[in-house]
Amino acid sequence: MRIPTRKYLIATALGAGTIGSLGALIVPSAPAHAQLTVFDPSNYSQNLLTAARTLQQVNNQIRSLQNQAQSLVNQAKNLTTIGFPEIQAITQTLQQIDQLMGQAQGIQFRVDGLDQQFRQLFPQSFNQALTMNGQVVAARTRLDTEMTAYKQTMGVQAQVVENVQADAQTLGSIVSRSQGAEGALQAQQATNQLLALTAKQQFQIQNLMAAQYRAQAVEQARCAHAEIDARAMTTKFLGSGSAYTPQ
Repeated sequence: MRIPTRKYLIATALGAGTIGSLGALIVPSAPAHAQLTVFDPSNYSQNLLTAARTLQQVNNQIRSLQNQAQSLVNQAKNLTTIGFPEIQAITQTLQQIDQLMGQAQGIQFRVDGLDQQFRQLFPQSFNQALTMNGQVVAARTRLDTEMTAYKQTMGVQAQVVENVQADAQTLGSIVSRSQGAEGALQAQQATNQLLALTAKQQFQIQNLMAAQYRAQAVEQARCAHAEIDARAMTTKFLGSGSAYTPQ
């Protein structure tokens, strides 16, 4: 049997000590899972994607609510009305013209009774028994009726001219409201107001034309009747058997 040498014994002792030291180092004092946090990349990315999608849905809902709110605001504007204070002034001016038209004398602006008034003022046959004074009075009545008709026509003309200035201001006010209309209802109301002003002006023109034509008709009737009176008086003066024919 071979006896171990000294070097061998020393190497054996050193090797045993090293192994013992390494064994002491690799023994853990506590479990590893109790101190470290595990990070899962796939789970983190999935949570991040879910959060982004949720945020996008919230933004879409916000935009939808904003659109609905704007739609309600627009609907409210379309239902908003505008005032028309000028309608009272327009009505008053038409009433003033109606009052002037109602002041017609001799022959009024009424169909019923027109024939009787015309026959009284302009009789168709010459009354042989009518005295000279009566003829003068009848002629003066016809002349007064003619002058009154022209006076009334001038009154209507003056009233229409005065209304033109007021209509210009009314037109400017309505156009301003039309340009500032916020919704469809206000724009339509402004259009109706312009139509009302146009109708009022047309009524004025119709009344003015009626008064003017009436005055001219009365004048023409008076001239024609004066000619008839002159011929009748000449015939009466010369006698019914006279061969003279008035020209």
